Amino acid sequence: MSVVCPARRQLLKGLGGVALMSLLPAKAMASRSTKGSRSLSLYNIHTGERQDGVYWVDGQYIGDTLSSFNYLLRDFRQDLEVPMDKRLFDYLHQLQSKLGTFEEVHVISGYRSPKTNAMLRSHSSGVAKKSYHMSGMAMDIAMPSVKLAHIRDAALSLKLGGVGYYPKSGFVHIDCGPVRHW
Repeated sequence: MSVVCPARRQLLKGLGGVALMSLLPAKAMASRSTKGSRSLSLYNIHTGERQDGVYWVDGQYIGDTLSSFNYLLRDFRQDLEVPMDKRLFDYLHQLQSKLGTFEEVHVISGYRSPKTNAMLRSHSSGVAKKSYHMSGMAMDIAMPSVKLAHIRDAALSLKLGGVGYYPKSGFVHIDCGPVRHW
């Protein structure tokens, strides 16, 4: 038996449902773990591009939104994109929830091709040889109104993956690898 979710109707009403109808499943199974929606607002500081959208509704990832996020997070130096790990978007969403803000996230780095990673590594000791950026599993981020130390502390408390703290460079690294920090 399928149940139409009232939260989905409210979301569609608030977001101009006609445009989203083709992206959402017609029915959703009622479940505590699959109700609601998740959205992100991203700004790529290198390209000046912005993208926001609902990427998850009632337990389903929204392919078009994920595709637009993947494009924004591409290796702009090589103009290459890969499907980013969905857990990374969930990590970022949970991080924002923990911080109590859903402001635009400034992305310093998303996907990196092996060529770009090698180039960056030749200029900095802070770039890992087998970086999770090359697997679409990492982002370097900042939030203008949140202190970097608060972002780091919140990410550490979530225990969802790696956390790197780079205050001199102005970002925090998050990834979907093993829980660790530096």
